[in-house]
Amino acid sequence: MPPERESRATLRYSYTLLAPVYDALVAPFTERARRDSLRRLHEEPPAEVLLVGIGSGLDLPLLPQGPRYTGLDLTPAMLARARRKASNLGLDIRLEAGDARRLPYGDATFDTVVLHLILAITPHPERILAETARVLRRGGRALILDKFLRPGQKAPLRRLVSPLLGLLATRTDVVFEETLAQVSGLEAVSDRPALAGGWFRHIELRKSGL
Repeated sequence: MPPERESRATLRYSYTLLAPVYDALVAPFTERARRDSLRRLHEEPPAEVLLVGIGSGLDLPLLPQGPRYTGLDLTPAMLARARRKASNLGLDIRLEAGDARRLPYGDATFDTVVLHLILAITPHPERILAETARVLRRGGRALILDKFLRPGQKAPLRRLVSPLLGLLATRTDVVFEETLAQVSGLEAVSDRPALAGGWFRHIELRKSGL
């Protein structure tokens, strides 16, 4: 099996196993940070919003009415849970299966892309950012919540365990600045600590260029 297909299959399998307990494990720890990140959607409602790696739909109850939403995830078991949440919320939303590294959408389709706890999962976070830049309209923004190392941060334990954790669910060695440097068309406009003493960060990017 080609490496990309193998990594995709491994992630899908891992999150299929995690799906029944994901909300219980993640929701209490991240709800406040998610709400803070999504506050931008309430302040300046965009027309079209893409939620990449929507998972079980923990963001859904925190979204404002008004925008048209698209949610994408690799794992059918997680999407099934998101669909159950969405059915009770009255949002204008479609939920689809797909790979964040190859978004099945046209160029300049969305005003906002939400990337919550997705960049540190994939083996190729720079590809997700490149796809984000492609599908964003000029002046559009990306709202990121995830765990990142800082440039030059040693964090030996996080780096040591990352290969093992990466096989199961997530990585702990992603340096955001190094990832962003590999992508054109996106510029950071804010970067704030979110959780765990700043290991988790709120980052907002803007689509630049003509």
